[in-house]
Amino acid sequence: MIQIICGDKGKGKTKFLLEKVNAAVKTANGNLVFLDKNTKHMFELSNKVRLIDVPELPVDNTDEFLGFLCGIVSQDNDLEEVYLDSFLTIAQISEGHDDEIDRAIKKLEKIGDKYNIKFVLSISRDADKLPESCKKYVDIAL
Repeated sequence: MIQIICGDKGKGKTKFLLEKVNAAVKTANGNLVFLDKNTKHMFELSNKVRLIDVPELPVDNTDEFLGFLCGIVSQDNDLEEVYLDSFLTIAQISEGHDDEIDRAIKKLEKIGDKYNIKFVLSISRDADKLPESCKKYVDIAL
């Protein structure tokens, strides 16, 4: 399952993402992971959520990022939900590469379906500027 929180920069997407992950901790039976572009929100996350600072790792393109995610999934049989803040940045997707967004989200959907993992992404774009195939996943548009 995939959910997208989208809107231009500064609209409050991270706040909604943090609220979602901290609320999910109360009902989750498995593990929760929060991937971000820095550790700025470390103290806003429940200590039951694993925070990963993606830029600290040698992830240089979208394929490497997706491989990295597969590694997380393969190492945690109890993984239930993955939250991805600043998705375009941490997934190494450049502006104007809608095909990369589409491909990455299709891959996340495939992983999520196979391993029963929910992915929640924040994307710094208006909902109407997302690729058509991704619009069905929009949960919150700011």
